[in-house]
Amino acid sequence: MSENGTLLPVGTEAPQFTARTSAGGTVSLAGFRGKGAVLLMFYPQDDTPGCTRQMCAARDEGAEYAAAGVARFGVNPGSAESHGAFVDRYALDFPLIVDEDRGIATAYGVLREDGGVARATYLVDREGRIAYAEAGAHGADEVLGALRG
Repeated sequence: MSENGTLLPVGTEAPQFTARTSAGGTVSLAGFRGKGAVLLMFYPQDDTPGCTRQMCAARDEGAEYAAAGVARFGVNPGSAESHGAFVDRYALDFPLIVDEDRGIATAYGVLREDGGVARATYLVDREGRIAYAEAGAHGADEVLGALRG
């Protein structure tokens, strides 16, 4: 976790970023404002058992997220090449964000003291505010409950 051991509080403005993705393009959080919510799933490393389970669960719940207007992204410091291979290997239907400089992880309070990334789940609403923030991996029912109120 972050040096103070806490995630960003629900209701606060989500830190903005623009980053490369496994799909070869870029994504900007600001581009979703007023259009849809964004799920940010921070995970330590591509192709590890826990991370594979986390990303495959998000893939398998894709219809639920799509019905709620939520774009999904995995985030970690892996390279675009590593992310691309991971997406292909497990047929992930959402892009992974390249955070090689760990700037996004730092902004969201998930950078560990050892330089790794802690597993955490954030949901950013259409207005750019954090609607859900929890350590660990969480399923669609729980995460989407934050949008329903």
